[in-house]
Amino acid sequence: MEANVGSDVFWPNRSMPEGQNGALSCRPPVALNGSDLKACLLLDQKALNGLWSPEQWRSELRDSARLCRGLKAGGELVAMASGWLVVDELQITVVAVDPIHRQQGLGVAVLKALLRDARQAGAQRATLEVASCNQAALSLYRRCGFITQGMRRGYYSDGRDALIQWVELN
Repeated sequence: MEANVGSDVFWPNRSMPEGQNGALSCRPPVALNGSDLKACLLLDQKALNGLWSPEQWRSELRDSARLCRGLKAGGELVAMASGWLVVDELQITVVAVDPIHRQQGLGVAVLKALLRDARQAGAQRATLEVASCNQAALSLYRRCGFITQGMRRGYYSDGRDALIQWVELN
């Protein structure tokens, strides 16, 4: 299901009002900054098992060459995507959705917002690495136009391979 982003409120599925069948209404994706540190750490813990340290998040949220976007519902950060701008490319570093809010289009919405903002900042393409066995992430990235262009064998600490994916932003 594709996300529907309006000017005021985002409904992952317009056919379900908030509270029915787990539907969630959110504001459109917003830029995250240093004041969102605790929320990013909490979502990182829930969705990624604490992938990044507080110092890594502090750096991600403060560096002007990095873009961080998030979706909030009821004041809570429920999805985020982040990346570094390097010349004309965006290197995506994190995409995370709260596990209890997955399969609602939030990942697509926040990732598309990040890609849109990167394009507006001059990026012509975006890239990321994803575990070759992470079918949910692969499906999300496919929905956003990413295609696999290579592989890094044994990339992750547990020996899993990473697929290198790219999308053109023009």
